[in-house]
Amino acid sequence: MNNPKAPPAAAIEAALKIRFGTHFGIPADQPGLDALATMAGHRSIRRFQPDPVAPKLLRLLFACALSAPTKSDLQQADIIHVADADKRRRLVAHLPEMPWILDAPVFLVFCGNNRRIRHIGEWRGKPFANEHLDHFMNAAVDAGIVMMHFISAAEAAGLGTCPISAIRNAADTVSRELALPPGVFPVAGLCVGHPAAAGHISPRLPLEVTVHTDRYDESRLREAVDAYDRRRHDNHPYAKQRRVRQFGEAAFYGWSEDKARQYAEPERADFGHYIRRQGFSLK
Repeated sequence: MNNPKAPPAAAIEAALKIRFGTHFGIPADQPGLDALATMAGHRSIRRFQPDPVAPKLLRLLFACALSAPTKSDLQQADIIHVADADKRRRLVAHLPEMPWILDAPVFLVFCGNNRRIRHIGEWRGKPFANEHLDHFMNAAVDAGIVMMHFISAAEAAGLGTCPISAIRNAADTVSRELALPPGVFPVAGLCVGHPAAAGHISPRLPLEVTVHTDRYDESRLREAVDAYDRRRHDNHPYAKQRRVRQFGEAAFYGWSEDKARQYAEPERADFGHYIRRQGFSLK
């Protein structure tokens, strides 16, 4: 995913300059440069070559992903490979703005799983005494960590990926199509394949906004967001504005305007009801 001709330190420096708008001064003798270069140069890929992903490689990536840290060794994450083309089409019918899901050689759904530990408690004659919000969070976080491990492993192997959180827009449909029982819920999908285009590095908020020392600090947040809007616009402006009929055409359309418009209307407002139907009290 990075320039194979550039030395790793130079590749990292170039990627992070785009990402954060500043120089980092990467030493050439820093251990782990190859892995760091892959991480720094991450791109979401939405265009894939038709070549399949070899089953042995996919199995290896599953193993690497599920080698991730897990809360208290509970192992509350599952991966569902949606290999059936008709099933995938039925899922995509509920996600019309994401046709690239059909183009990806591999489509996965990462799920949180609180069901196994309940079964284990029953088998061992123990009560389940953690019927509260945290046990949902544990499973959701486990699934997210496993998905990120899969992304890192896939990119190290030369593949591209694109996470699909929008599967939670159709959580009931996903549950029905994938036969998810109570205690199991979708966290995100993931497109996987050989990239047909390099994609672009998305700029991120400066570290001064998102990394804190000893205490949370947002004293310069607004000016930092304004500067980030300009830097991101200069690097990769939005192709179109969101919800123009409702909010009109903005003279300058940056990241913060786009995200404000996105969250000006409810998204997945019924997801909590779905999670409760899956057996989580969320108390």
